[in-house]
Amino acid sequence: MAEIDARAARRRFDRAAATYLAAARLETEVGARMLERLDYVRISPQRILDAGCGPAPQAAALGKRYPGAQLLGADFSLPMLRQARSLGWLARLRGVRRPFAVCAALGRLPFAAGSVQLLWSNMALHWVDDPRAAFAEFHRVLAPEGLLMFSALGPDTLKELRAAAGGARVHRFADMHDLGDWLVATGFSAPVMDMETLTLEYRDVAALLSDLRASGQTSARADRPRGLAGKHLHATLAPAGSRATFEVVYGHAWKGTPRKSADGRSIVQFGRLPR
Repeated sequence: MAEIDARAARRRFDRAAATYLAAARLETEVGARMLERLDYVRISPQRILDAGCGPAPQAAALGKRYPGAQLLGADFSLPMLRQARSLGWLARLRGVRRPFAVCAALGRLPFAAGSVQLLWSNMALHWVDDPRAAFAEFHRVLAPEGLLMFSALGPDTLKELRAAAGGARVHRFADMHDLGDWLVATGFSAPVMDMETLTLEYRDVAALLSDLRASGQTSARADRPRGLAGKHLHATLAPAGSRATFEVVYGHAWKGTPRKSADGRSIVQFGRLPR
């Protein structure tokens, strides 16, 4: 993965806070597919953390599914968190719940160890310079038998733009197998990983770039070129056409329960999805 310029990434999402929800079609669809996967999980969390929540588009659904759970949201963009906390009058009338929002990076979460039973992260990990540090923090804040459920972009994402403009204008994304290995390395057991490819059609490359800007998702690579912009950029990217490919990686893993054997050795037991 290329090094991420964290300040540049934060500025992009700060500017896009008001337009993100209307432009983030992919993230909304992936979030809905993640919610469907919870149908197969037996868990009754007391506290849910949405890590990298942005304006928290899945908070209402998570609150409805787990009405007894406290909802927390963490994101590095303060304007995004303000959007996460805002509610229209109709939503208030319907009793829609919003998360308690905290401004924090995924690699340094301000939560106590073992304080969360469900850690949810939709399409945020590819904005972290080192996903292993984020996984280590996720493992720390999860309670024993807690569940991590996440999605992220994979290597074939925006391959059309990468071919047209060169690699430095598109992030390099971690492979599904690497993410699974990093989960194991940070203490999770037997992670379940899978991947699908989604294609979005646009009127032209300008419409694609407009959506990426409105959702804060233009390149924040530390080695990104600074000079090419405007009409020159559109002309360079025109060969990419109106189709955008996104490789979406899904993963879930449980944090084990440490126990002691008769001779004092540590034994770790892990939760499982029901058969």
